[in-house]
Amino acid sequence: MNKRTRRTLLVVAAVLLLLAVAIFLRSKAPPEAARLLPESDGILFVNLKPMRAFLKKDLQPPHRVPEYQQFVDATGIDWERDLDQVAVAVHRMPDPNGPNGPVAYSMVLVGKLTGQRLNNWLESHAVSHESYAGHTVYSVPSDGRTVRVAQIGYDMLAISNTPTTEQIHSMLDRHRAAALPFAGSTLLGRHYHEVPLLSLAWGVGQIGLPFSESGEIHVFGLSLPLQADATIVASLRWAGSLRLRVEEIAPSDEAAASQAASLATLVTLARGFSIPLGGNSANNSLKELLKTAQVEQKRNRVVVTAQLSPSLFSDLAASEDSSKNLEPGAEPAASNNH
Repeated sequence: MNKRTRRTLLVVAAVLLLLAVAIFLRSKAPPEAARLLPESDGILFVNLKPMRAFLKKDLQPPHRVPEYQQFVDATGIDWERDLDQVAVAVHRMPDPNGPNGPVAYSMVLVGKLTGQRLNNWLESHAVSHESYAGHTVYSVPSDGRTVRVAQIGYDMLAISNTPTTEQIHSMLDRHRAAALPFAGSTLLGRHYHEVPLLSLAWGVGQIGLPFSESGEIHVFGLSLPLQADATIVASLRWAGSLRLRVEEIAPSDEAAASQAASLATLVTLARGFSIPLGGNSANNSLKELLKTAQVEQKRNRVVVTAQLSPSLFSDLAASEDSSKNLEPGAEPAASNNH
C-alpha cells in the first residue's frame, strides 16, 4: 500500500469516526424543539408521531366545533393530523391570582404547520406584530392574555403567553444556535440525561404546576402527597406496553421515605375505590393503571411505575372539548382553578 492510499484511508477513517461520534451525540441530545425552549420551571415533551402509530386503533377522531373547523379551512392545518411534536415550558407566575393566572406557557410545535395561509390567519387575528431576529412575531388576544406566535423554520411554530416578549425572543435566539446538540435551558441540561432513552413523552422540573390546586397536585381527582413545586422526572415509553415512570427528587432520604409510604397507601386505597366502578373502557384503563402501579424509594428519590392502556388516551381525548387549545391563540389545558 503506497503512502497516498494510506493517507486517503486515514482521512476516510477519520471522517467516519467523526460522523459516528456526531450521530452518537445527537442520539443523546434533547429533541430540537425542547432545546429551543426558554428558561422555565418545568418542561413537557410529547412525540406524537410514534404515539399515533401505537394508538391508532384506539384513538377516535375529535369532534370539531365550528370555530375549529373555520381555522382548519382557513389555514389547511389540522392539529390531529399535522402536529408531530410538542415541547412546552411551564412558567410559574409570581401572583397566581393575577391576570395571567398561576402558570404561563412557552411552546414549540413541530409538524406540517407553517405557510402563507397561517400567516394570513395570524395577520387577520393579531392586534399587533413585530419583527425580531428575522421573524415576524404576531400578538393574538386569548382569554385575557396576549399569545405571541412566530413561524420558525419550515415546520416549527414558537408560541408564548407570558406577560412579556422575553420568552418568545429567547426561543428565536436559540433557534439560531439549534445545531448545537446540547444547547438548551438550564433545566434541560440538569435533568434530560435522566429521561429514559426512546421515551415517547417526558417531563422534567416542576411539571406538577399545571395540575396544582392549593399547592397540591391533583390527578384523576386524587390529591397526591406531592408539592406542586417538587422536582419530578417523568417519562412514558413503549416496551411491549406503555410504561409510565415518575420520579420525585425529595430534599432528603427521610422525606423520600415518608413520601413513598404516603403514595403507596394512596395507591392501595385507590385500588379499593376502583373495584365497584363499572366496566367501561375508561374505568378498566384506570383499574389497570392502579393494578400495575408500584412505589419504591431509592435514597432521596421516590419512583412510581405503572403500565398504561392505550385506550386511556382516547377516553381522555373524548372527554375534552376539541376546540380548546387547538388554535395558535389558545392556551394549553391547565388546572381548573383559575
